Parts: sequence; C-alpha cells; structure tokens
Amino acid sequence: MTALPDWMRPPRAEGWFAEDLDHLPEAPRHTELIDGALVFLLSPRRWWHSRLVTALTVALMDQAVEGVEIEQGMTIRLDARNRPQPDVLATTAPYDANRTWFAPEDVRLVVEVVSPESAHRDRTVKLLKYAKAGIPHHWRVEDEAGSPVVHVYELDEPTATYVPTGIFRDSLHVALPFEVTLDLGKLTPPRRA
Repeated sequence: MTALPDWMRPPRAEGWFAEDLDHLPEAPRHTELIDGALVFLLSPRRWWHSRLVTALTVALMDQAVEGVEIEQGMTIRLDARNRPQPDVLATTAPYDANRTWFAPEDVRLVVEVVSPESAHRDRTVKLLKYAKAGIPHHWRVEDEAGSPVVHVYELDEPTATYVPTGIFRDSLHVALPFEVTLDLGKLTPPRRA
C-alpha cells in the first residue's frame, strides 16, 4: 500500500473544514468537501460532460440578467464541513478576482451534470445539501443516450426540500431564476451512427 502524502492528512482530529480547501495547493483541481471528507475527481472527465458544462455556461451567460453572474467549477461553502463544487452556478455575488467560494445566500441556481463517478452524490447527497442550505433552484443534467435531459427543481422553503418542476428533453424554457430558453440538442454535438 502506498503511503498518503502529508497534505492528504486532516489538519485536526475532527477532520477537514471548509476553509482548509483554500490551503491545499497539491489537491486536484476538482476537490470538494462533503461531510468533512475530501472528495476528488480522479477518473477522466468524459468529453460529453466537459462539452455540456461549457455549452451550458456560455448559454446561461448569454441569457443572465443584470446582477447575475454565471460560473463553473467553483465551490459553495454550505457550512463548516461542506463545500461542494457544482458544475455550473448562477450567483448574485459581485465579481471578486480573489474569490474561491460562494455563500449559499448568493447562489440562485446550481447545475450538476451527472457522470458515472458522481451519480450518487449528484442525485442524492448534493440535492439534499443544496436544498437545506436554501439555494432556490437546482438543475440535474443526465445523459440519455447521448442527449442531455434536464431535471429542474425549485426550493419549497417551508420544508427546505426541492420539488420537481419539470423534465426537459428537447428544449428547456424556465422563468426562474431568470428567463432561460435552451435548445438542448445543440449543447452537445450529435452522435454519429
């Protein structure tokens, strides 16, 4: 068995805290903190996933209203022990070149593009944590035979849970968190026979 590098050892008996992520330069670029445990993306990212995240980011940037910024690959500090990294998010936080995370009250939308490695976390763990943190909108994007399918959720504040508001296959049109219209078939190149 290979010994763990020193940087992978928690700095305290209680494990990792959200602020520790800012002091791990050796960690892989995609590192999350879930329930005080570091989660790394170690398997190669599929081209479908990468292309979809980029296309969604650009499309949302084009349609975002004034005061809303779109970002990809940055964490949200949900609490002291959780700092997940959604694929795309919409925030009302002002641009700050040195920002490394967002507060949940500044996030209007999180988008998780499901991959085989992240499927369980994206479908269950993160869904519950984002809702409990009060993030009002959540999209989960699944790969259905090479085509993106978007599951859209809205927060029910009294119960702090998400309720589904639609499943979109060919096109998506929503009014919240801002008006968005997407031709889902154009987000990834068509599969060749």
